[in-house]
Amino acid sequence: MYLTAEKKQEFFKTHGKGTQDTGASESQIALFTYRINHLTDHLKVNKKDHSTRLGLLKLVGKRRRLLDFLYKNEIERYRAIIAKLNLRK
Repeated sequence: MYLTAEKKQEFFKTHGKGTQDTGASESQIALFTYRINHLTDHLKVNKKDHSTRLGLLKLVGKRRRLLDFLYKNEIERYRAIIAKLNLRK
C-alpha cells in the first residue's frame, strides 16, 4: 500500500500538534496533497482510468475547501501551509 500507518503518523506529527492531532486542517491538507500527488502519477500512466480521475477531483475539492477555511479564519496558518507544501494560489 502506498500510504502506511507510519507515514500517516509522520504527516500528523509534522503538520499537526502531535500524532493524535488528526483533525487539524494542516495535517488533513498535507495528507490530501500526498494522495493527490500519488493519484496524479497514477493517472499519467493510466490515462483511461476515469473513476480514479473522479476521485482525484473530489480530493482536490476537499483540499480547496479546507484551504479556503484557513484563508478566511487564520491567514497565517494558511500562508504557512502553502509555503510548507509548496502549493500555488
